[in-house]
Amino acid sequence: MAFNLEETVKQLTDFLKTEAKTETVVGQAFQLGEFTCVPVIKFGVGLGYGSGEGHGDAPGKGKGEGIGGGAGGGIGVEPIGFLTTRGDQITFIQTRTSKGLNAAFEKVPDLLEKMIEKKKTQKAEATA
Repeated sequence: MAFNLEETVKQLTDFLKTEAKTETVVGQAFQLGEFTCVPVIKFGVGLGYGSGEGHGDAPGKGKGEGIGGGAGGGIGVEPIGFLTTRGDQITFIQTRTSKGLNAAFEKVPDLLEKMIEKKKTQKAEATA
């Protein structure tokens, strides 16, 4: 039986096109008050294929020939967050929280904003 790699890859890609969608994993976009929320996923695919054939004449084992092949793959799908829109503003909300250095870097914009607000308040109080 011959293994048709092109047909197998086509069937696999057709399957992925229909099944590996955000809607299949976590659902459709939805409204939450004034916000429109769109689920976002992380998707990964790994594929491998190998085949071979041979003819042999091994002492004490006879003559022979053979053909063999195999294929394998894996898919990983993970919900990672939501894109939310409100008016003309777009925000990404993660479903997992970061730890360590990543968490610190994610807080930098908020800290800068608070520092700027504090300086504005102090300046306003000093001129009043």
